[in-house]
Amino acid sequence: MSNSQLEMLTDLARGARDQAGKTLAQERQTEQQTTAQLQSLLSYRAEYAERLQKAMSDGIDPATMYNYQQFLASLDAALSRARQALASQQASVEQSKKNWQQEQRKLSSYDTLASRRLLEEHRRSERQEQKTNDDLVTSRVARQHNDTPH
Repeated sequence: MSNSQLEMLTDLARGARDQAGKTLAQERQTEQQTTAQLQSLLSYRAEYAERLQKAMSDGIDPATMYNYQQFLASLDAALSRARQALASQQASVEQSKKNWQQEQRKLSSYDTLASRRLLEEHRRSERQEQKTNDDLVTSRVARQHNDTPH
C-alpha cells in the first residue's frame, strides 16, 4: 500500500470517526432532553398526587375524585412511555458510543501504521546516510593510503 493510499484511508477513517462523534453527541443531547421530559412528568405527577391528597383531606366529591384518578392514570401511562423512550435512547447512545470507539480504533490503526512507515523510512534514510559516510571515509582512507609513498 502506498503512502498516498494510506493517507487517503487515514483521512476517510478520520472523517468517519468525526461523523460518529457528531452522531454520538446528538444522541447524548436527545438522551438529556428525554431525561428532562421524564423528570418534568415525574414532578408534575407528584404535584398532582399531592393536590389529590389535599383535596381528599379537605373533602372531595366522587366525580372529582374519579377525574383526579383518571388524570393520574394518564400521567402514569405517559411516564411509562417516557421511561421506554429513555431506555431506547440510552441504547442508541450506547450503540453510537460503540460505533465511535470502533471508528477511533480504525483511525488509530492507520495512524500507527503511518508512524511505523515513517519510522522505517527514517531508519532507512539513516542507514543510507551512514553507508554513504562509511563509503566516503573508506575512499578517503584508500586515497590517503595510495597517496603515501611506499
